[in-house]
Amino acid sequence: MALTFNRIAGALGAEVEGLDLRAPINPDTLAELRAGFVAHQVLFFHDQDIGPAEHLALALHFGEPVPHPAYPRVEGFPAINVLEVTPAAAPKIDTWHTDMTFLERPPLGSILRARVIPEVGGDTAFASASAAYEGLSDRMQRYLEGLEATHSFAHGFRHSLAEPGGAERLAPAIAANPVVRHPVIRTHPETGRKAVFVNRLFTTTIAGLSERESDAVLGLLFAHLEVPEFCCRFRWRPGSIAFWDNRATLHRPVNDYWPAHRRMERITIAGDRPR
Repeated sequence: MALTFNRIAGALGAEVEGLDLRAPINPDTLAELRAGFVAHQVLFFHDQDIGPAEHLALALHFGEPVPHPAYPRVEGFPAINVLEVTPAAAPKIDTWHTDMTFLERPPLGSILRARVIPEVGGDTAFASASAAYEGLSDRMQRYLEGLEATHSFAHGFRHSLAEPGGAERLAPAIAANPVVRHPVIRTHPETGRKAVFVNRLFTTTIAGLSERESDAVLGLLFAHLEVPEFCCRFRWRPGSIAFWDNRATLHRPVNDYWPAHRRMERITIAGDRPR
C-alpha cells in the first residue's frame, strides 16, 4: 500500500497513513517515507503500538543515533532518551528551539514517541525555518548571508545549572560541548532550500556584531521564526509519533498540563555540519 501524507498546515507538517511501524519497512516504502520527510519537514503518526526496538529500527533507516548528554535513557536502549514531567518534576524547557545546535554537527532529525499523555494539553508546536527564511525581505536575506552565530550548551541548560547539584551533574556535558559557530542561514543538504538557523534556547550572539546589534538582530529573527503562518501544532495521543527534520524546523512543547504526568521517548539522529 502506498503511503498517504495528509498535510495539516500550509508551511509544514503531514500525518502519515498506510504504514505499520511494527513491521519491517521495504525499500519502496522507505523511499516514499524519506521523500515525505524532506518535503513536509515534520511527519506525524498515530496508533503505532511499538516498543523501543521498533523505535530504534525506524531511526536507523535514517542514520546513527546521537543521544542527548543531559537526559536519562531507556534501560537497555542507550540511544533513546526519556523526556518526562511528573507532579514532582515540573517542565523546564518551554522555548522554541532546534535540537542540539550546540553540536558541531547538529542532528538530522528527531523521532519522538508518546508513552504517557495528559488528558488535556501537552501539544507540541513546530515551525518551518525555511518558510521563515522565504518570508524575509530580499535585503534582509542578503544581509544575513555569511553571518555566523554562536550556540551554547550551557546557555540552553542555564536553569538546570542553577539548581542544587546541577553544575556538578552537567559538568561533563559542558566540558564535552564547548561553544560552536554555525551559519545564521543554512542550506538544506538534500533540497538546497535555505533556512534561518538560530533559536532562542541555544543561540547566544551573532559574531562580528556588537552586543546591542546582535541582540536586536536575534530578537527580530526569533520573533519572525515564530509567526503563526510558519507553524503547525500537533495534538498527541498514546501511540503517536512525531519525526521532524532538525535541519529545517524548530519546535517547542506547550506546557499547559502540569502537574499531570507526561513521558516521551526520543531518538535523535546524527547530522552534518551546517553550511
